[in-house]
Amino acid sequence: MRLLANENFPLASIHRLRETGHDVVAISERMPGATDIEVLSYAAQDHRILVTFDRDYGELIFRRKRPAPLGLVYLRVPPSSPRQPAEILLSLEKLTVDQGWRLEGQFTVVNRLDVRQRPLPTAKEHA
Repeated sequence: MRLLANENFPLASIHRLRETGHDVVAISERMPGATDIEVLSYAAQDHRILVTFDRDYGELIFRRKRPAPLGLVYLRVPPSSPRQPAEILLSLEKLTVDQGWRLEGQFTVVNRLDVRQRPLPTAKEHA
């Protein structure tokens, strides 16, 4: 997976995902202090799935019609450890293989008890 880890994503999880072969760009390393709009633009331009604990991205994409990234994973689960977010993403990746789920083109919300998805709007839908 080509991921963009928002600044609030734990560094231990970023390292874990990289260890498993994922291409992860971390906002905390590349552009610390970037605004949500800058992060969203970077994810869209670089064709990355944005992973975050920040709920503001849904508003930016769906209401303010900002360009959507390749995919977005919003974790609504407070991590019990710095590596837990990586394990959640690795479990989601397994769902994509085992059950035909897709993270690309989807706004994925991970709660304690379930995972929900909503299609991201296309550029045509924003026009």
